[in-house]
Amino acid sequence: MATLSEALRTGSWLTRERVRLVALALLIASVLGASFLVATSDGLNDRFGRPLGTDFSNVYAAGTHVLEGNAAAPFDPHRQYVREQAIFGADTQFYGWHYPPFFLGLAGLLATMPYWLALLLWQGVTLALYLWAIRGILGPAKESSLVKDSLWLLVALAYPAVFINLGHAQNGFLTAALFAGALTQLDRRPLIAGMLIGLIAYKPQFGLLLPLVLAVSGRWRVFFAAAATVAVLALAVTLAFGADVWSAFLASTKFSRGVVLEQGGTGWYKIQSVFSWVRMWGGGVPLAYAVQGAVTLAVAVALGWLWRTRASFPLQAAALLIGTVLATPYLLDYDLVLLAPAIAFLAVDGASRGFAPYEKTLLAALWLLPLAARSVAQATLIPLVAPLMLLAFIALLHRAMTETGGHAAPHTVPAE
Repeated sequence: MATLSEALRTGSWLTRERVRLVALALLIASVLGASFLVATSDGLNDRFGRPLGTDFSNVYAAGTHVLEGNAAAPFDPHRQYVREQAIFGADTQFYGWHYPPFFLGLAGLLATMPYWLALLLWQGVTLALYLWAIRGILGPAKESSLVKDSLWLLVALAYPAVFINLGHAQNGFLTAALFAGALTQLDRRPLIAGMLIGLIAYKPQFGLLLPLVLAVSGRWRVFFAAAATVAVLALAVTLAFGADVWSAFLASTKFSRGVVLEQGGTGWYKIQSVFSWVRMWGGGVPLAYAVQGAVTLAVAVALGWLWRTRASFPLQAAALLIGTVLATPYLLDYDLVLLAPAIAFLAVDGASRGFAPYEKTLLAALWLLPLAARSVAQATLIPLVAPLMLLAFIALLHRAMTETGGHAAPHTVPAE
């Protein structure tokens, strides 16, 4: 037991060869599983009658409404479901449209293509953006030993959340790329960073903490660039689709909040938030909101402190990404792609400054987490994501407090 404890503390068990073998095995298994689903499909639906790229079906159906000049229609669950049935068959299940109007233009563009082509383009382009963003975190090739070792690409591709996202054809790659791209450009190109942060408005539940960290760290150029980007997007959407899309969107949030989140229509085992944890264990809606609110507030206060300290930037960035995952009540397992840039930032920090005790083991647990999160919660009602995220967040705060002595100091943005 002493030997095991020491291996977990130092991370000596996490050898390069073990990482390579596990990642390669998961990658091969995932590719084979995906290939089987495609090979046994009828072109649009898999052998179980589900649309290939399940959740992408709602994006494509919404896009067809946009092309017909009915941009408000996707926000009506009945009209959206009728359109999905018309495209994928009467037996298809309902895949709701829960996005703000910012996403309508892209949905319309994708709907100009045949479904299979739109699906391949959507996942292929966003996967490439995700990999490019992870590569950007690791640093310039001539300076970074992590980039020189091509193992990073295998680890990034084999990360279990990647294939969950591919299976649902969701937008986790895009969200992770926007976050990672913004964080890597935060001080070098603040206007670009602000624009990337503004684009995250298409998934607003993940933008709760961004204004806070930008304000407390004095990055006002990024802050105002992000605000301007959201304003321009809102104006463009209004001019393109009319003001009615906003009232339709606001009306649809009642369904999203009530049926999907509060009643767990998607399944508590699929929603990985603190809110879902409370509801899965029998807590009422008010209690779930209270606990989620307390966690979100605590995370916000902690990040407000952390981003004013002299803690290393990779540590701050990783804490922001993990805190973002903790702060929202609406978190699906495919959204855990957001942890990939957090893992990359922590790998960079450890490679340059050394790993804290148990940090390598924690990174391995974070990487493997999406593989088991849904199935374990479904079979045992034991959540894995929220507790591990809380543990990881506390560990990062402890390291920052140890290194900085707990003292905050205003951040100075480098001169350009």
